[in-house]
Amino acid sequence: MSCIPGSATALQYAFCQAVLVDRTMYIAGQIGLEPSTGQLVSGGAKEEAKQALKNMGEILKAAGCDYGNVVKTTVLMADMKDYNDINDVYKQFFKANFPARAAYQVAALPKGARVEIEAIAIQGPLQDASA
Repeated sequence: MSCIPGSATALQYAFCQAVLVDRTMYIAGQIGLEPSTGQLVSGGAKEEAKQALKNMGEILKAAGCDYGNVVKTTVLMADMKDYNDINDVYKQFFKANFPARAAYQVAALPKGARVEIEAIAIQGPLQDASA
């Protein structure tokens, strides 16, 4: 098991932004923090989702991966009414071979965030399930 260094949001909490076990990477939940300030971006769930996915992209890049390596995501929302807006942003980052996904409304998220997204990715080439 190894912790992926140099992640987008270097928080001062007791967890790794991503852990790599063999070829499987488990990415911790990302909220819409601006890395340079450590503050949530303004603009609500849509802008927070965009920043969370950008932060995830930096973590993927640190492991030699991109969004195409993601096989599963979990989207946590403060309000399910934001689902369509978040989904619109999500489609800007995941364009083909969509990962499996679960989405939940939760009572609260860190720092009062409106959305948090975690993921599982496979490092290296993915096998074609249809083969």
